[in-house]
Amino acid sequence: MSETPASQPPTPRKTASATDVHTSRFTEEVEVAGHIIDSLILPKILDEIMVLGGRFKIADIKIGQQRHDPSRARLLVEADSASELQKILASINRHGAVMVHDHDCTLVPADMNGAFPEDFYCTTNQETEVRLNDDWIQVELPEMDCGLKVNVERKTVETVPMTDVRQGDLIVVGHQGVRVAPQQRDTLQHDAFSFMNSTVSSEKPKGVTVREIAAEMRKAREGNGRILIVAGPAVVHTGSRDHLSKLIQAGFVNVLFAGNALATHDMEQSLFGTSLGITMDHGRSTEGGHEHHLRTINRIRRLGGIRQAVEQGVITSGIMYECIQKNIPYVLCGSIRDDGPLPDVVTDALESQRVMRQHVPGLTFCLMIATTLHSIAVGNLLPARVKVVCVDINPATVTKLGDRGTFQTIGLVTDVEPFLRVLTTELGL
Repeated sequence: MSETPASQPPTPRKTASATDVHTSRFTEEVEVAGHIIDSLILPKILDEIMVLGGRFKIADIKIGQQRHDPSRARLLVEADSASELQKILASINRHGAVMVHDHDCTLVPADMNGAFPEDFYCTTNQETEVRLNDDWIQVELPEMDCGLKVNVERKTVETVPMTDVRQGDLIVVGHQGVRVAPQQRDTLQHDAFSFMNSTVSSEKPKGVTVREIAAEMRKAREGNGRILIVAGPAVVHTGSRDHLSKLIQAGFVNVLFAGNALATHDMEQSLFGTSLGITMDHGRSTEGGHEHHLRTINRIRRLGGIRQAVEQGVITSGIMYECIQKNIPYVLCGSIRDDGPLPDVVTDALESQRVMRQHVPGLTFCLMIATTLHSIAVGNLLPARVKVVCVDINPATVTKLGDRGTFQTIGLVTDVEPFLRVLTTELGL
């Protein structure tokens, strides 16, 4: 381990090919272990090497004989230049490929606030370890698109967003001394959460998946985890707010993430019986209904906030009412298009991220309902071990989550109201 900018990771070994002595080759030996066959980890690594212009030789492989037995493979990775090899090693490291002749991580002090040193290690959302003084240290709360900050004295490693970097922080650079343990197929169960990269289709049978979602939520409520709900205003527009309210009442929600719109239209329904001016009883517009959401925001602002409105008996039903009654923490994050907004809304985007991160520890299950931007934003904050279900009428929402790294997402393409109605029924509510 080094703590100076001058320290550089070892240069890959340069060899000459026996069949082409005129071509210089750079090689590195890597190892990958676990359920690398049935989780398709090894094929992904081999594909990655080829796509990036490299070559490989399987030096040794041991395949588990039974379902629960892990497998192990040693590969010789070859490229035509040191830079190409480093690019390949960085890519396959995300899948758990670790250099056999590994070294301690390389640390460089940040030279300014709000920026990493060049060549910083860019994190994934998977379980990660950093080698420090020959010991492997677990990274606290893995999160994608961050850096790794090391406290040498305490022997701790944590992810740090770029904007939170402070001058003097010891930041991991390069890929030496970093290893990733990718999410693998659970060999002990046979449900939708046992498989990664589930395809997104409106024609997939939903009944079985809803039963599995209900089972996960029961498990969490029994004390084995915490449930996060990420919800958009369509929950109210589609007449589904009573279903979500029942989930909160019954203890199936531990945290709620939403925006200004969900809370506004939820309370608009409580005050005026409308959502965006459309009556929830017969689905028709009402005279002056387009003003209802603004009048709702104004009334809540005059009272000082959502909690004050509930405590003073102004709001007596709905999602936000149940959150206050059950003391469920909620984070309302603002956007550029918000009216008002409500006093409870966090209007600074970076502060919104920080507040949401405070609720991530201990989460085991996340249900995202009808909100594209919020779903992607929250997906970026969650470790890969958190099981995620995304429900949206638009398949692009679920696809975007996977494309942006939240690969553990199970997608359901359906309308919100039928889904929540079936889910509450499955949970006996």
